[in-house]
Amino acid sequence: MKDATDLPQSLLVLGGTSEIALATARRLIARRTRTVWLAGRPSPALEEAAGHLRTLGADVRTVAFDALDPESHEAVIDKVFAEGGIDMVLLAFGILGDQAHDEREPLRAVRVAQTNYTGAVSAGLVAASALQTQGHGSLVVLSSVAGERARRADFIYGSSKAGLDAFAQGLGDALYGTGVHVMVVRPGFVRTRMTAGLVPAPLATTPEAVATAVELGLRRRSETVWVPGALRLVMSAVRHAPRAVFRRLPL
Repeated sequence: MKDATDLPQSLLVLGGTSEIALATARRLIARRTRTVWLAGRPSPALEEAAGHLRTLGADVRTVAFDALDPESHEAVIDKVFAEGGIDMVLLAFGILGDQAHDEREPLRAVRVAQTNYTGAVSAGLVAASALQTQGHGSLVVLSSVAGERARRADFIYGSSKAGLDAFAQGLGDALYGTGVHVMVVRPGFVRTRMTAGLVPAPLATTPEAVATAVELGLRRRSETVWVPGALRLVMSAVRHAPRAVFRRLPL
């Protein structure tokens, strides 16, 4: 394992109120990170998150960012990079939606897709370009095991994450050898506010566990990280199960 000098000194979080992102920021601040930008819709929650990270010793700033406004992404991200180099961009925004309601109201389903996929394509490309221009850095993309194979219970969310995952893998291949590292993180069920009230899936995890896996992945320069690691084998079996069998699985 490499030492802490391979961890970022500066971090831009796209989705600045994400519990997973904030757990990751806390862990990185404890190791090496000194400058953090939290990008998100202006809100008391965003300012509260920034204030908490400041108590840990980081220089924390906020910037307005809306995943559903791709026309603004270049200006927002360029503004951050103009203030100084960014070692890591964490793409952490996304919404779960409500499958039962979203099936009956297509515009709600479209919002899930636009946030989780279209917004991520825009922000991911802009961030990757900025990292490539400076010649170094990591783009860490929070995907999900839900994208491995869309389930009846959440195929709208799952399909959006499948698109995001494929995009991020392709972007990583496109940037290979440029000095920019792309890492896709695939957590299983994470206990957060977004999943509150849902029955936890087997191998459920926490934001802190995902943060630990992100740190390890950065040190190893991993391209794909599963959280927990056992999900890699589980999802391989799920992905290759015959469709008739898959429909009957209690997923």
